[in-house]
Amino acid sequence: MCRIFGYIGNDYVDPGRLKAVSDLQLAGGPDQQSVLAERNWAIGNNRLAIVGLDGGQQPYSLGDSIRIVLNGEIYNHRELRGKLEAKGYTFEDHCDGSILPALYAEYGQDFVRYLDGMFAIAVIDLRERVTLTLATDPAGIKSLYYYWDERNETLYFSSELPSLLAFGSVPSSLWLPGVDFYLTTKVVFGERTLFDGVYALPPSSLLQARLGERPALRRWKTLLESDPLGGEPSGASQSLRGQLDREVAALLLADVPVSTINSGGLDSSLVTALASKRQAGIHSFNLSYVGDWPLDEKIYAREVSRRYGTTHHEVLVDPRDFEKLLPLVAERLGQPNADPITLSSYALFEAIHEAGFKVTISGDGADEMFAGYDRFLEASVAGDNWIKPYVDALGVASPELRKELYSDDYRAFIQDNGSIGDQIADSLRAANHRKGRLDAILEFEREYRLPSYHLRRVDHLSMAHSVEVRVPYCQPRILNLAGKLPVDWRIGEGKVKRLLYRAAEGQLPDAILNRKKQPFTLPIDAMMRKGLPLYEAVERVLDRDTLRRQNLFSPAAVEKLLRKQATQPDGKIALTLWSLVIFQLWINQYHVHIGASKQYQFEG
Repeated sequence: MCRIFGYIGNDYVDPGRLKAVSDLQLAGGPDQQSVLAERNWAIGNNRLAIVGLDGGQQPYSLGDSIRIVLNGEIYNHRELRGKLEAKGYTFEDHCDGSILPALYAEYGQDFVRYLDGMFAIAVIDLRERVTLTLATDPAGIKSLYYYWDERNETLYFSSELPSLLAFGSVPSSLWLPGVDFYLTTKVVFGERTLFDGVYALPPSSLLQARLGERPALRRWKTLLESDPLGGEPSGASQSLRGQLDREVAALLLADVPVSTINSGGLDSSLVTALASKRQAGIHSFNLSYVGDWPLDEKIYAREVSRRYGTTHHEVLVDPRDFEKLLPLVAERLGQPNADPITLSSYALFEAIHEAGFKVTISGDGADEMFAGYDRFLEASVAGDNWIKPYVDALGVASPELRKELYSDDYRAFIQDNGSIGDQIADSLRAANHRKGRLDAILEFEREYRLPSYHLRRVDHLSMAHSVEVRVPYCQPRILNLAGKLPVDWRIGEGKVKRLLYRAAEGQLPDAILNRKKQPFTLPIDAMMRKGLPLYEAVERVLDRDTLRRQNLFSPAAVEKLLRKQATQPDGKIALTLWSLVIFQLWINQYHVHIGASKQYQFEG
């Protein structure tokens, strides 16, 4: 696991600036820094040593013509190494990434199709014209951002947004439509970011750039296939459990200790159970809060720990520390994410690091793979007008509240350009016509929401503490398998994630299998009350003069929400205020310039 960065083009980035770019993501790779630079290009790496501790020097090279840097893990590197050795290639070490130059030499840009893992990769090919290729894994687990400078004909890339901005030629300007996007979906997703002109490489993508040419993006498809499930739910559930067990086994392989995150819900509990069967005495981590708060799941995590004999760590976060944590989280995310769990995640990964672990396995992605959210069930039983309620469920605030919150000028801007909610609805409508309601929703969630809202959050906040998070539910074969399931194996009879629940039978305590699903989140509606530290912090950040000067939100509307939350606390109001605070802290942290922006369109 590492952080990567670089550029190709007519610009010249001097060594001092490359060092600054690297240093800004040093926490994600504190074990080794390296950079290889020529006049018109550079690739660099910050290494977090997980596999092949005595090797792994990056960039990986084949002769003087192919240079590669990797952020991630290649779980099938032993199998690929054997096949490449049979073709005559030799390797200096057993690091997973050392196979990549030979694999690229053998298959060209199709090399990514053979990889089983999570990754963001940069390849410099010097054999003919200098060519840079960037690649991302099928689920978008590992983040990679880029900016194309039209004037200099230069492409810059990095694993983290603060690092990308450090190139100097990348502007920190607000992508103005992103404000509506953010409040509509809690995060800006797809290829867009809230920085104007800065893009995120989508899942399963290749971006190729040559000197003097505009970069070209294309998608690729893995060659890895899941095992057949069979025609009956009982047999399919056993096959699914077997596939998950093999994925967890692969993810346990490392030259450093591996732990698990156990929130107490189905997904992470099943991962912990499977890991514990493979590795006795594994350490599991659970997070809760000082005091008596709703949505506390630690009793369920304790049951799993007792059943499987894990060394269990209960991480307690004090709400009085939230104001101190908020700017740190805003900085590490790089752009706003309205999920309150970001605060808790940051603290959890810090505790995992302090306990001596570089690797942990989480249950992220199971809901998107196996249809685990209530909004999927509600959409499936709704009438023909299911799209608007589904889109509304994604957001921070209703369309009506968003209009009220916006300043007059910003409201006019959205009126002229159209809302992102309408564009998402149009995209879902078209997908529904092609493949049916649930598949349209799940395709949308896996392609857009999962990478941006969940996986980037996990990636950035874990690597802020030098922790690698492995996600078995997002592995290529599980992604492949999940796309083939019949609707009634996913939802039906008022239940979600039906096949995964069947796969977990006999593996987990009945208390977990039979309890109502609840979100792994921060109970901000209870914590953001008048007289409590979180409410007072929100009041200080949402300053009337600042809001008036930025001219995005109405100060009067924001103050109205604060008064309502003070007298009639409400979950939706609390989430809206939280989201505005996260946005404002991001503006402050990166000195974001707010100006005019181009017309926009959702890339669905």
